[in-house]
Amino acid sequence: MNGTIKTNSFKAWILAARPQTLSGAAVPVVVAITMAIADYKIAATAGTAGYYSILSLIISSRFFVPALLCLLYAFAMQIDANFINDYYDFKKGSDLGERLGPKRALTQGWITPAAMRTGIIICTIIACIIGLPLVLYGGWWLVAVGAVCVIFAILYTTKFSYKGMGDILVLIFFGLVPVGFTYYILSQTVTLTALMTGFAIGVVTDNMLIINNYRDREQDAKSGKRTIIVKYGAKTGEEYYLMNGVMAVVLCFVCLITKYPWAAALTVIYLLPHILTWRKMKTVNHGKELNSVLGLTARNILIFGLLLALGFIL
Repeated sequence: MNGTIKTNSFKAWILAARPQTLSGAAVPVVVAITMAIADYKIAATAGTAGYYSILSLIISSRFFVPALLCLLYAFAMQIDANFINDYYDFKKGSDLGERLGPKRALTQGWITPAAMRTGIIICTIIACIIGLPLVLYGGWWLVAVGAVCVIFAILYTTKFSYKGMGDILVLIFFGLVPVGFTYYILSQTVTLTALMTGFAIGVVTDNMLIINNYRDREQDAKSGKRTIIVKYGAKTGEEYYLMNGVMAVVLCFVCLITKYPWAAALTVIYLLPHILTWRKMKTVNHGKELNSVLGLTARNILIFGLLLALGFIL
């Protein structure tokens, strides 16, 4: 027993899954779904496809089932990545001492290492079971994509995050991959616009990693975790954070303004909460108080995604 949390209990597993991170997994998939809906609507209006009401499209089995599977797969992989991150950081000793970030399940004793290993295996199997039917909509080559997602979920914590390459994986697996492949599965095509939108979402989501590394820069330096902020300093981290948000908005505006003017215009609203959060990041600068900035960053990612989704629907 650890406080009010029994070891390996259901509550302990819920905490280990970090449900607050699931919005980050949902945003790119939801954006891709609404972009596909927008394209169906545009095609119908142009007379190049049969008429579809948005409601009839959403509830059709050809659209609803794969869209739901993509969303559930994203959730399962996010939880799996959280378990893997918790386990390997514990094994490496990165969570020892005074942790500034949210509490971790293994360090707190909520989950035993043996149980977490089993949990990782089970969660990986569940993700594969959810993702496998997507081959009916996108082809058997998607099996390779799923395998790559699982492999890099492990490599992120064990290798890349310690070598300052975590930002690249966030950009790929929280932006390009979920947006690009969800859009492909639903529309049977890949467009440069969809990929650039995925890139923008990946850039915005990377701010979660930046604020984590900014907060933990002293502990990371001691544990040998060579993040960009450890290498180049806190000031670079602040500039990087600001630049990411601005770059994402500029990218969306340039790429979407012609075909999706509402989506392009609405993303500009994101700059206000982004800049306010950046200013708070600079003011707080270090310590556990940066967890409030982490929460605001997660909120901002959700705002960015909802603005894009609303723009595509409009």
